[in-house]
Amino acid sequence: MAKKKSWKEKLLDTKDLPKVVPLSGKLAEKWGEGTLAIPSPLEVNEIMRSVPRGKLITINQIREKIAVKHGATVGCPITTGIFAWVAVHAAEEERAEGKKRITPWWRTLKEGGVLNPKYPGGIQRQMELLEAEGHTVVPKGKKNFRVVDFDKKLVK
Repeated sequence: MAKKKSWKEKLLDTKDLPKVVPLSGKLAEKWGEGTLAIPSPLEVNEIMRSVPRGKLITINQIREKIAVKHGATVGCPITTGIFAWVAVHAAEEERAEGKKRITPWWRTLKEGGVLNPKYPGGIQRQMELLEAEGHTVVPKGKKNFRVVDFDKKLVK
């Protein structure tokens, strides 16, 4: 049986990406005519890595940056989310190896400033890391949490 890839190996696997393709199917129904930028895992990681202390970014902002970079109409929501998840786990792998400067994944939020329960350690871990940087996190509904005034702290 083949050895399972580490998260860092998955992050470095470009899968012949990035690429830009015409919008089709359900995506074309949602966004109309145009093109879709499908990022590489490293592109998503680099955007996440560039968010400075005290600032935040949403997955949709990452998608917008990818679309602009590639001259596309939209950035792919599916691969951007998956590759953000890969970047998060690769960063935690590096932390477990003792590396101090990892991708600050906790600064990447879902739309509306909502924390991501799928990140390592769940909402509690992301909340701890955000609060350690001075952000205030409050409940939003029964299951979600969001950063207070997140929109004022977003990277430009």
